[in-house]
Amino acid sequence: MAYELLFRSSQHNGAIIDDDVGATSSVIHYAFSELGIQHVLGNYQGFINLSKDLLLSDLIELLPKTQVVLELLETITIDEQIIQRCADLKAKGFTLALDDVIGMDAQIESILPYIDIVKLDVLAMSVPDLQKTVRALMRWPVKLLAEKIDNEEQHALCMKLGFDLFQGYYFAKPTMLEGKRTDTSKIALLSLLGLVIRDADIAEIEQIFKRNPNLAVNLMKLVNSVGSGVGRQIDSLNQALVVLGRQHLKRWLQILMFAVKDTGDMKEDNPLMLLAIVRGKQMELLSAKLGFTLEEQDKAFMVGIFSLLDALFNQPLHDVITPLNLGETMNAALLERKGKLGQLLQLMENTEQKTEVIDFSAWPQLTADDLLTAELSALDWANQLSKAI
Repeated sequence: MAYELLFRSSQHNGAIIDDDVGATSSVIHYAFSELGIQHVLGNYQGFINLSKDLLLSDLIELLPKTQVVLELLETITIDEQIIQRCADLKAKGFTLALDDVIGMDAQIESILPYIDIVKLDVLAMSVPDLQKTVRALMRWPVKLLAEKIDNEEQHALCMKLGFDLFQGYYFAKPTMLEGKRTDTSKIALLSLLGLVIRDADIAEIEQIFKRNPNLAVNLMKLVNSVGSGVGRQIDSLNQALVVLGRQHLKRWLQILMFAVKDTGDMKEDNPLMLLAIVRGKQMELLSAKLGFTLEEQDKAFMVGIFSLLDALFNQPLHDVITPLNLGETMNAALLERKGKLGQLLQLMENTEQKTEVIDFSAWPQLTADDLLTAELSALDWANQLSKAI
């Protein structure tokens, strides 16, 4: 349904409150001016966190009201000035959300007439308190968003309670389901990846495609799409494998794993695929910024993509990547967050979390602006790629 576009005032503790307007100006500049809103968000909305100063600033009125959701942080004290500002923004056509609600009180009720989405912090509430708060909010014409959903049980509970929207690590890192059958198409793709990584003969690779015709069709579609970069029509599987080359083929196979269903058909609007693509591309862009070699940049992309294979296959990551023989460096990065690639992956995971504090100690050369630029460029690339898929 949406991305949440976060900003930070510095690479340190985010305590420079006076710079909030400047930080959000940077987000707006990158997302809405340099890259363009359609490239960053595609057809989705963008939630933007607002402090009191930002909420009262004229700056936010420059945002495209049809594609942004203005999210009022829990640090805002709701008073007459805030209520009037929300009323004005609502009248101008903006969508407003209330963040990190953990219960009802008079202040929250006073602003609800102007709120479209209420985000409840599931982790901070007991089940009885959550039920009570949901019942109270059901009297208002608002959508309920359950945030910080960490597991299947929380998701099921919030579904039962009638929540409309959901946000949390469960959707990126689902609970492992023991004994669940793995999709046959994904197994074939994993086998293909292993062959490519081991530099197997094209004939051997081609045989797996021939045994999985749906995957062959999907690969041909991808090869002949605008986003592939091949530049000419490819009409045979062997030709596609030769023209693409090992590096390009390896990248497409990584993405295809997140894009196919067990029938071999393509999924549409798969959030796990988008997260994997964005994480991989962002790691590749930052590794280039850090001066990694081209080989290391390719590995950075692969680590980003592979870090979500446990969610894709519903199996422990160790079990999924062992047949690939990735080598000690990549295994250490994926399983233990060790080495340059592991530290970069840890940085990516931290930036995906909703926190004002990011540890840059491992990468003092990077700044918050570097992270933001890479993230938005990766979103742009992922959206363009998903259109091709």
